Amino acid sequence: MIDQRSFRFVLLLCTGVYAIGMFLIPLMDIDASQYASISREMLENHSWLQVFDLRQDYLDKPPMLFWLSALSMKILGVHDWAYRLPSVLFALLAVYSTYRLAGLFYRREIAQLSAMVLASCQALFLVTHDVRCDTMLMGWVTFSLWQLAAWYGSNRWKHFLLAFVAIACGMMTKGPIALMVPAFAFMPHMVLRRDWKQLFRWDYLVGLLVIGILLVPMSIGLYQQFDMHPGKMINGVPIQSGLRFYYWTQSFGRYTGENVFNEMNHFTFLLENMIWSFLPWIIFFLVALVFEGVSLVRGKFRIGAGDEWISAGGFIITYCILARSQAQLPHYIFVVFPLASIITAKFLFRLLFTDELRAWRKPLLIIHAVIFALLWIAVIVLMIWPFPVPIVVAALACAGLLVYGYLLLGRKGKLPVLLTIALFTVTGVNIFLSSAFYPNVLKYQLGNDAAAFMEHQRLDKDRISVYGIHEGRALHFYAKHIFPGKTSAHDFQQGDMVLTRKDSVPVFRALFPSLRILHEGPYFGVTSLSLPFLNPETRSGEVPAYVIIDLER
Repeated sequence: MIDQRSFRFVLLLCTGVYAIGMFLIPLMDIDASQYASISREMLENHSWLQVFDLRQDYLDKPPMLFWLSALSMKILGVHDWAYRLPSVLFALLAVYSTYRLAGLFYRREIAQLSAMVLASCQALFLVTHDVRCDTMLMGWVTFSLWQLAAWYGSNRWKHFLLAFVAIACGMMTKGPIALMVPAFAFMPHMVLRRDWKQLFRWDYLVGLLVIGILLVPMSIGLYQQFDMHPGKMINGVPIQSGLRFYYWTQSFGRYTGENVFNEMNHFTFLLENMIWSFLPWIIFFLVALVFEGVSLVRGKFRIGAGDEWISAGGFIITYCILARSQAQLPHYIFVVFPLASIITAKFLFRLLFTDELRAWRKPLLIIHAVIFALLWIAVIVLMIWPFPVPIVVAALACAGLLVYGYLLLGRKGKLPVLLTIALFTVTGVNIFLSSAFYPNVLKYQLGNDAAAFMEHQRLDKDRISVYGIHEGRALHFYAKHIFPGKTSAHDFQQGDMVLTRKDSVPVFRALFPSLRILHEGPYFGVTSLSLPFLNPETRSGEVPAYVIIDLER
């Protein structure tokens, strides 16, 4: 069984890895740095109901992430870790809510495994430093699922109200999906129980009223910013109603064709990305999902009063709905990773703590032992090859592989070997990635590099404009300033400063012969990593340069 000390140690270790990423990794363009920049701008302008991005109207995401991140930066200062802090707390809330939700239906060990699986999946290590709306959404939705399940079991209004408050806050984080996931989770659960009366309760009207009241401030802001000024252009499309865009187009428009985005729209896209985002548990999850389906068929599509199909039904229906969207990104499915974790935990308990699936242990141990060894080898390569790191870091990575071998072949510990090597590998790998790999990669991102130079040299930021280069939002966030862009070199005057591509220097030299190059740095989209970039011998050909020039007399 799993003792409380081991359980708490695993969660504390995962939290420590989140903290490393939160403090050591600069914000990545595009989404995380954009949301941080919007939050900083909201704080600076005290514009809490109307959202702007570089002084332009912004409509793509609801304001909850910006509200909480701006509040965090108001209290703690404008730092990347202050922007991330609210979302990291909501990731921890998702882990705790998963534990409590599983504990309502299963024994303590399965609840513990559910929390450990979610806390240690690759997605959680990613979204606690590359913070998007999905991190916070996961926390709100999982909390609402726990509170709804508690309400169905106890009929206590405290759970009911907390559930619908969480749903409303989730809707203010990423739209109607926060309401849809609980519906997708509980409807099949009730149908399979033949608990028809739960589908038609008058209490739901009160819940919808709670949601409606809480959405009023955001709706007022949308109305004032867009509905009162129809025709504003967003992503090249005139917006007649911000309310319609938020409540319909942004979510349901992905199916009707009204949404302008159309990318990654094949049905298996999200599952393909789960292969990395749900590591190291993805194989266990896929097997467990098959077991859930087989069990349902054998039970003639009926479950007992003590069983649940919230996790399996919620995951399957949500996946099918998201997978039919005309625009998908890998993190869209993260909202139901808590449900996937419960499904996985049930299988892991049967596999590792009972004799039901004893025959499965050795094959799965061999498969995962090979996968985890390859991951450790990959980390060692990343510590030695692409970037110069202290020799002690490379030595520690090699030591990690040796410790992995000892855990695999050594004496039995407090946790089963398969569980131990999975947790050791995923946390160890992410410690090295967060402390040594990502920080080196992000030295090649224009925004944080240019902002650091400006701060160090105390440049007059009001004199600086951007020309002929996609600078990313990291520049504006880290420099704590919004830099205007100009479309023609003739728009500049003597005494201005320009951030531009290095190959634009001849254009400016022809107009300003006495210009000075103040700084030259790398200009690379770090989210598009490639082998030529990672290879030190070919990197220079992959990384163009940007410059900051002073157009002196």
